[in-house]
Order: sequence, then structure tokens, then C-alpha cells
Amino acid sequence: MSVNILYLAEIVGKGGIFAVKRLLPGLKAEFGAAAVIANANGATGGAGLGKAHALYLRKLGIDVVTTGEAAFFKKDILEVFPKSHWLLRPENYPTEVPGRGVRIVDLGGFRLAVMQLLGQSGFSRVHLANPFRLFDELYPRLKAACDAILVDFHAATTAEKNSFFQHVAGRAAAVIGSNARTQTADARILSPGTAVITDAGRCGSLCSVGGLDAGTRIAEYLSGIPSWAKDSSNQLEVQAVLITLEVDGRASAIRSLRLPCKEAFND
Repeated sequence: MSVNILYLAEIVGKGGIFAVKRLLPGLKAEFGAAAVIANANGATGGAGLGKAHALYLRKLGIDVVTTGEAAFFKKDILEVFPKSHWLLRPENYPTEVPGRGVRIVDLGGFRLAVMQLLGQSGFSRVHLANPFRLFDELYPRLKAACDAILVDFHAATTAEKNSFFQHVAGRAAAVIGSNARTQTADARILSPGTAVITDAGRCGSLCSVGGLDAGTRIAEYLSGIPSWAKDSSNQLEVQAVLITLEVDGRASAIRSLRLPCKEAFND
């Protein structure tokens, strides 16, 4: 028995949500995805996830929605986390923080644990527990409860991501790097059967800076004055990763995807 898992790269802004809405049904059918996981850390205005967008993404057929360092940027999401088992924030937040960072999904007898962890480098606004040590603590319990473990590792540096890949190789079935919003060309399977990619990329505008308006970002670099950029909706694309997991809890294939959204988005 094998299952295909479709991971949608970080959804950025309304344009990203629109592209996912248009392309997800076809992707699920084409690849026979048993489960869809999506990172939505920038779905609302490019930074964070609001309540309305979280519930809408769920209605689109996404089984597990992950976030990142911006998990709590939108205050109305606080009421969603405790009631929504499908919505994850990094597991290395303190235990009293609303929500959870692990979700076990039953895929017709194949039990997949989806975990989100936040890296420690580059996030000045949050200071969370060591993700390496936390994985080690959780692994025995998860191994006993499920057939395979998939980790969304939201980290700012490639060094930390690749160190984590090696640390969990042979224990996690897959580790998907997120945060950079730029898809890397290094999807591969480590020798113990762990599928990895340094960054899955983004769902949103290609003609942008990380899915956000390029002009605003350029002005910020020229002036040195911080600016909150707006979404960009030009040349939309869904970037994703398709992973095949076997009954023994190992990955047998990983493939990165880039699919243009041909329909125009009018906000």
C-alpha cells in the first residue's frame, strides 16, 4: 500500500488563495492525493492567517493547514485554533498557547502524523523551544500511534533546514521546508527513506517579491523606511510537492510541482 500526499507551498495573499481554488480539484484528481496539506502563513495580506481565510481554505478541501512564525499575527485566528484540529501552529510554542502542532490523519487505515516545527534562526519576534530536541521527545509516541510522520519545518536558513533533515532522517517520512517562498531544486530522498526539499515555494504571484507587490518592496529598500506591502496577483502559480509514502513509513518518491493559473484574478 502506498499513498500520495500533496503539499501546497505557502499560500500568499488573495491571489494565492484564488490560484489554489482554481487548481486544487484538478491536482487532487490527477495525482490521486489521499491528503492535502497547505501552508497558509501568509494567506491574509501576506503575513498571517485570518479566521475567514482559514475556514475558506478548509472548505476548499485542504485536510491540514499549517502556519509559521506569523501564526498569531491576525488576532481573530486565536478563537479558531482551539476548535480546529486541522489548523496547526508550530508545536514548539509553549503548551499554554492556543492550538496544537501535530495532527494525525487517518487515510483509510494509513495513519499519517503531520507536525509543524519552527526553526530558531532568523525569527526575532518569537523564541520557541529547540525543534531538534522536541522532535526527539515526540518521536517515540508518534511512532507508536501512526504509520508515518511528515514535518513542515518552517525555518529561515537553509543550514538549519538541512541540519534538521539529517537529524530526523530515517525517522520522519518527509520533511518539507517552508518560509522562503521560493521553490528550491533539491527535492530528494535521503538514504533511510526520508523525502526532503529545502523550500516548497509559494502559491501566489510570480511577478512579485515573495508574493507581495514589488514596487512597495523596492521603495522600502531605497528609502530604508519599513512598509507593509500589499498582495500581488500578477502571473499566479501554484507550487507544490507530491510525496509517495509506503506502508513501512518511508518515502518512495518526491516531486516538486509548478502549475500556472491561467485564469485572471480581479480583486
